[in-house]
Amino acid sequence: MFHIDVVGLRIAFQTSASRWMNLSDIQENESDIDLKTFMKEWAMRALHTSIYTVVVAMALSVSLAAPSYAGDDEAGTLSNRVEDLYRTGKYMEALPLAQRSLSLHEKQFGPNDANVAMPLIELGMIHYQLAQYVVAEALYKRSLPILEESVGPEHFKVAMALNNLGDLYRAQGRYGDAVPVLKRSIAINEKLDGPDDLSITTALGNLAAVYSMQGQNDRAASLFERGLVIIEKARGANDPEATNIMSNLAVVYIQQNRLNDAARLLKRSIVINSKAFGPESPDIAQAQNSLAEIYSRQGRSADAEFLFKKSAAMYEKTLGPDHPELAGVLSNLAGFYKDQGRLADAQLYMKRSISIRAKAQPNPI
Repeated sequence: MFHIDVVGLRIAFQTSASRWMNLSDIQENESDIDLKTFMKEWAMRALHTSIYTVVVAMALSVSLAAPSYAGDDEAGTLSNRVEDLYRTGKYMEALPLAQRSLSLHEKQFGPNDANVAMPLIELGMIHYQLAQYVVAEALYKRSLPILEESVGPEHFKVAMALNNLGDLYRAQGRYGDAVPVLKRSIAINEKLDGPDDLSITTALGNLAAVYSMQGQNDRAASLFERGLVIIEKARGANDPEATNIMSNLAVVYIQQNRLNDAARLLKRSIVINSKAFGPESPDIAQAQNSLAEIYSRQGRSADAEFLFKKSAAMYEKTLGPDHPELAGVLSNLAGFYKDQGRLADAQLYMKRSISIRAKAQPNPI
């Protein structure tokens, strides 16, 4: 019955002008070291993003020497607008603007220039959120060799791009493809910064998510626990950056029937996120969905129904009525009602879940 909600973590880049960074603008010099520090911070911030939000408002205090070209003003305006739309989940509105941005860069620099890498990733991330995975994969895979050529195959920017690709494979259920890509991302960052650095936590969490989806819960728990230790050591036990990994670890604990351990993590996650971001967010909805499953297994039917419905309402309010994450909660609620013998209610919610999932099927534009 239970929908394993392992949240994918993707990474993009922004400048201090709230503009997504063109990777070729960054040179291998002292400022690049500063950029790396900031990017490691951003990798951590990705851990508390909601199911749909990847780009967060983070300014990078880095001096950039961006090349001047004819389309710069328009490209900059487009990037700002795409970012705003993306952060608010308006992916369909962002799509044509991101396509225009990529077209401008390709026209100015050529299709395989380093300046094109970031627009490719930006557009890929939008297609990803629209569940247009085939298109997203093509864009990600096209950007990767451009990055490898421009900054080298063992650069932290390549590791971040690999993480995004690995997460895409996870979302597609292509776990055999996801594992080596995510392992390579982790290995690059481990080589650069060591095995306990914050830079590995995003790919580490995504690899754990893959193992969880494969039913390898012991391996998944070990990686999630490792990531949580790294985060807590760096930021403290109650930092909101750790709540995503707490929720995902709790899901694994549920699969291992460690219900009390799972409930403890979920309640802690809800408290931390409520204090940091307010009482309504997709992160809290995710945790409530998992906690409802625990209550269902413990025979606390009234509490389970209340939290399933609360989670669904919160997802619908924050993500919209047709988001795949809402479909997962509705499916859980349908399963709950089926177990309770309330077949009419179960059928009602399952029909809606199926309808949402059908709308989210890949449909390349």
